[in-house]
Amino acid sequence: MSKLCVFAGTTEGRRLVSFLAGQPVAVTVCVATEYGEALLPQGENLTLSARRMDRAEMAALFSAEAFDLVIDATHPYAQAVTENLRAACRETGTEYLRLLRQKGGGGEGLYFSDIPAAVNYLGETEGPILLTTGSKDLAKFAAIPDFSQRVYARVLPMESSLAACREAGLAPAHILAMQGPFSQEMNAATLRMIGARFLVTKEAGPAGGFGEKAAAARDAGAALVVIGRPPQGEGLSLEAVLDRLTERFGLVRRPSVKIVGIGPGGPDGVTLEVHRALREAECLIGAKRMLALAAPGQEVHTAIAPEAIRDVIAGHREFSRFAVVMSGDTGFFSGTKKLLPLLDGCRVEVLPGVSSLSALCARLGTSYEDVHPVSLHGRDTDILPHVFRHRRVFALVGGEDGVSRLCERLTQGGFGGAKVTVGQNLGYPEEAVLSAQAKDWVGRPFASLSAVLIEHSRSWRLPAGLPDEAFLRGGAEGNVVPMTKSEVRAVCLSKLALPEDAVCYDIGAGTGSVSVEMALQVPGGRVYAIEQREDAAALLEENRKRFFLDNLTVVSGKAPAALAPLPPPTHVFIGGAGSELPAILEALRAKNPAVKIVATAIAIESVGRLSEAMAGWAKSEVVSLTVARGRKAGPYHLMTGQNPIYIFTLEN
Repeated sequence: MSKLCVFAGTTEGRRLVSFLAGQPVAVTVCVATEYGEALLPQGENLTLSARRMDRAEMAALFSAEAFDLVIDATHPYAQAVTENLRAACRETGTEYLRLLRQKGGGGEGLYFSDIPAAVNYLGETEGPILLTTGSKDLAKFAAIPDFSQRVYARVLPMESSLAACREAGLAPAHILAMQGPFSQEMNAATLRMIGARFLVTKEAGPAGGFGEKAAAARDAGAALVVIGRPPQGEGLSLEAVLDRLTERFGLVRRPSVKIVGIGPGGPDGVTLEVHRALREAECLIGAKRMLALAAPGQEVHTAIAPEAIRDVIAGHREFSRFAVVMSGDTGFFSGTKKLLPLLDGCRVEVLPGVSSLSALCARLGTSYEDVHPVSLHGRDTDILPHVFRHRRVFALVGGEDGVSRLCERLTQGGFGGAKVTVGQNLGYPEEAVLSAQAKDWVGRPFASLSAVLIEHSRSWRLPAGLPDEAFLRGGAEGNVVPMTKSEVRAVCLSKLALPEDAVCYDIGAGTGSVSVEMALQVPGGRVYAIEQREDAAALLEENRKRFFLDNLTVVSGKAPAALAPLPPPTHVFIGGAGSELPAILEALRAKNPAVKIVATAIAIESVGRLSEAMAGWAKSEVVSLTVARGRKAGPYHLMTGQNPIYIFTLEN
């Protein structure tokens, strides 16, 4: 097994070690302090050393272990360590590689080549100074006049750091013992607390929090004093080092990706399991509002689309632990479903959160086992078919006018008196839960983060086979448009067995009785009613409006030509095809070989064509249905027979 040695005194060094953990190489990781050791990941292939070494000790280690490669990931300001590492590698003939920290700063602030130059400048100024350069060089700043009164030092909460502060002459009230990383807000609050006129920092780059310090200095009105970075010499970026190690030692990148649900609102609704995953992640990915949960200094990337999230993970090989932040619950109208197939090669774990459905019903003190959930957020979904079928419906909505549009639609469909409870900003301090009738919420704005519970008492559970009188039938100039009768319609819909997301055609739709019932049964799908008669198509549109069906589209034209621009169907009903039947069947199979077709025939010629077509399908069935309806004749009731009808089912 190949042997590597990493001197890991930086964030980049820790990320490198995290990548190497679990890889088929033996890695010795060297840091200067026990604090540095505590920040490192654990792994069976990792051996950790927490002590300072001089050049001779380094050379002795390299000779004893015979490393294939030594990687110097120490701080850019630790020049003495880098010089010792280079010399020890030369003496022992060990290959040396320098990992360079990304340069940052962009020229912002007052730059000085070294600490004495910065001290000379500060000695000519007045006002409190915040030092963020650590305890190692603290004594050099003691030359500033009134040092003990002007200077506040932010150092690690370690005994060695506190001792350095005492030796330099700082009073306890001027010692800020804190562990980073620090956010812009935290830096700014510290500057304001001490009334700092100056913030002194090293040019530590993005990983060292330089950007957060610079922004905080601007916010607090403090001057930024920067100790310029010493030359790093030749070396490679972290990404380039990972490329080289992967190619040379046959390493495999299998990052850990935790997809976490953060509940409907703020951090108080996050489970402890998710809190831990967020804390341990090196990189957080999600929508901007969700990334507020990131820890100071944690890498964050705004991405919502599954493909964009995948690209962030693939494009940042320096990270081995990612957390993808999802709102609500990962299994409830979440992007998790589409993201999971894109994460091949990753170690994926999905952690659930509290759904907005659960949260809203908990606020109301009600159960939700009988609530039908639907999402209108970013989806072309009509609420009415869901309300027709269920007395309690939960809906996710988006936009300030989302609730208003929903309630307007309910009112149009005859549900203006339904009780609508709106939970806006659930889980946030500004949370509000309000109830009223649907008609009363029309035109009222709500927060874009809103969830709705719709409740009504009307029994709108619609069985297949609505009464014929529910549909308009009169065409132009009083012509009666053909219609599939209730009993036949019920059997045909039973044979189709439509799932809720089906894409359906009704070819030769006539009045649209079958189209309407299809649309009622597939609230998450689409129905296309194809009709060549202009008067019938117009009547069909009236019946569509009669039932408020936005998922039903009327297509004027003759099959099979009219089918060309339509999406592939999953289910098709053919109520009238004539001599075009063979061409229609061929067109349907071309669009979707797995399509399921139910067709009816009365004329012997149509029965013959469908009978011939049965041989070309893996599964086929024909049923002869005869219906007799009762009618009153004086004091008696007689049965009147209807035309016998043949129902064919074809599928592969």
